[in-house]
Amino acid sequence: MTDPFPIAPDDFIAGLAKGLAVLESFDTERQRLNATMAAERSGITRTAARRHLLTLTHLGYLETDGSHFWLAPKVLRLSGSYLASARLPRLVQPVLYRLSAQTQLSFSCVVRDGSEVVIVARSALHERGQRLMAHGLHLGSRLPAHATSTGRVLLASLAPADLEQWLASHALRRLTAHTVTDAAALRAVLDEVRRQDFCLALEEHELAVQALAVPLRNMQGHTVAALNIVTTPQRMAPETMATELLALLQEAARELRPLL
Repeated sequence: MTDPFPIAPDDFIAGLAKGLAVLESFDTERQRLNATMAAERSGITRTAARRHLLTLTHLGYLETDGSHFWLAPKVLRLSGSYLASARLPRLVQPVLYRLSAQTQLSFSCVVRDGSEVVIVARSALHERGQRLMAHGLHLGSRLPAHATSTGRVLLASLAPADLEQWLASHALRRLTAHTVTDAAALRAVLDEVRRQDFCLALEEHELAVQALAVPLRNMQGHTVAALNIVTTPQRMAPETMATELLALLQEAARELRPLL
């Protein structure tokens, strides 16, 4: 999921790749697209984008008013099939439920996909009757890797050459006044994450949100995902979060390791 699988040119189906690019061009910023907008976002011609939009609509993955297109519920079949069949979410979910029941806090399991991390398992609770915070999101939500605790844990697990390639290929977008946007500064942060074997991120992705993450490794020692817990500074001081909750996450990671 994190790196392209090598493929021979003769085996590559360009039409399928373009259709998926059009499908992926829909997001929270652009929920409705016309052919011109889809072409710009997917990097193909307007004519090709229009044909892909019409085909996806015919197949039931999009809906349209004749001018603009938007995602249809059938798209959920793709993510639903992954969540139903992939081992990682099925193994992790019961542990996340248990942790939430113990602490009344929100836990996630996250994997990396390029510049973003994706939530593949989630146990989120309302905190003392307050709203479910924006960071709660939902399964399949995507967040910037450089500004999240889980993203930093996963980036810290990369080989040095792979990390340098990642830093050279991805912009470090500022999300709050606390976001680290300098590559050298982020490299230093990741060195510290690697040394500590956990990450505490304070209001870098969203104000009034703090998160603590640990790597989830398999028996071969490879980091396959990250586990995290999310709360607010009002609910718990960062120092308390690290001292009282880190052991819970680490124990969960140890419990899951033999199963991965």
